[in-house]
Amino acid sequence: MKKYLMPFFLQVMILIFAAHSVTAQQSGVLNLGNQRELFVDQYLIQKMDGVKQQMHHPVNEGKVLAFSEPWEGHFSAYCTIIKDIGLYRLYYRGVREAGHDGAGNEVTCYAESTDGINWVKPELGLYEVNGTKKNNVILANAAPVTHNFSPFIDKNPDAKIGERFKAIGGIKRGGLKAFISADGIHWKQLQEKSIITEGDFDSQNVPFWSESEKKYVCYIRTGAKVGDKRYRSVSRTTSTDFINWTDPEPMTFGDVPYDHLYTQQTSPYYRAPQIYLAIGARFMPGRQVISDDQAAALNVNPKYYKDCSDAIFMSTRGGTKYDRTFLESFIRPGIGLENWVSRSNYPVLNVVQTSPREMSVYVNESYAQPTAHIKRYSMRIDGFASLQAGLKGGEVITRPFVFSGSELELNYSTSAAGEIRVEIQDEQGNPIPGFTLNDSQIIIGNEIKRLVSWKGSEDVSALSGKIVKLRIAMKDANLYSLKFN
Repeated sequence: MKKYLMPFFLQVMILIFAAHSVTAQQSGVLNLGNQRELFVDQYLIQKMDGVKQQMHHPVNEGKVLAFSEPWEGHFSAYCTIIKDIGLYRLYYRGVREAGHDGAGNEVTCYAESTDGINWVKPELGLYEVNGTKKNNVILANAAPVTHNFSPFIDKNPDAKIGERFKAIGGIKRGGLKAFISADGIHWKQLQEKSIITEGDFDSQNVPFWSESEKKYVCYIRTGAKVGDKRYRSVSRTTSTDFINWTDPEPMTFGDVPYDHLYTQQTSPYYRAPQIYLAIGARFMPGRQVISDDQAAALNVNPKYYKDCSDAIFMSTRGGTKYDRTFLESFIRPGIGLENWVSRSNYPVLNVVQTSPREMSVYVNESYAQPTAHIKRYSMRIDGFASLQAGLKGGEVITRPFVFSGSELELNYSTSAAGEIRVEIQDEQGNPIPGFTLNDSQIIIGNEIKRLVSWKGSEDVSALSGKIVKLRIAMKDANLYSLKFN
């Protein structure tokens, strides 16, 4: 048999490609693929000159759901919203009077909406509560799971049809139990044994299937000790089968002061699932705003007005570190003393899109009061944070990366006098002919999706797979995200 000899030129090309790949790996080159990148951290940024990262605040759109049923009430909390094929599903704890964590009167309630704005509480007839089955309760007589029941749609491609929805719930005594459902309404316990037992759990514990890590991830309530102070904090654990979990590892926050994180609400952003956003509740114990007389006038439970809280914004890309680029409040408590009580202003888990241009976040407000409710806040799509330049202008240089695709998409806004231009550079920072700043179309406007062009062409396929950088020149403009398609 004749021995096959690879052509010499092919051998050389393979060696060159292998050397190029090793160089890319050793130099820390990012692989963007065709993932969307947001500017919620410094992941993509190498240098900024005359540009800053700006956090944006959601707009108050008003109350969308009151905890008004007899089995709901003042202490309803730990809410989750899921967008599911044209239907928005809302899950939350129902309980009228405060008791100990995991009390038998706690139930899990359900509401639904076709637009994320107008909600109904269906009469499901599953459990008798307060003498009637005409209620929206999906889980009862299941304490302590109903204290903080936290569901998600399982996006694991190997997930069974009958387990399309999964959830966890429980407290330190007994640990976290696993539940499954085919339709998100009828639930059953997966197994008797708890799946996670190491943690404090006295808050909402958040599981999901990570599309980027290819495993289940769960962020749980734990404690952290800094000096002689203890803080409510977060740990992370992972699993390949949702039953067997790793030992929890404490999350870190970089070189910033610790906050009491009552909830963390860490979940993949639906347009960039490799980025987990954490819109959590920052709790300020002992920071009393309202007086005893004001609390009595509001009819606040006497145990729940000597602290206050707001919503903060963090992010992570896996691992055990949160990025806290933005330390200021993401959502401040609203006007009115009812918003300045203990354990109010707690964000609902998940961000959902509610129009072609808008996404919504939701907040649990007026806690421990007869007026307890959920309020909706709106945001521009991808609009958590942006690169921002003033009228004097500025530039951003990205870290080197490789991408796949044939076009570059921006989510941006400028003033009438502002603009954005984009240059593609090689790994050393040299402008690539045909893709220089002078070749770039001047981009003016305000769009969720705009393709960049150079000399009238949007095609960047010739650079796909090669190590490049972007030089982004901005003037009176915001850049919210970019993506190669």
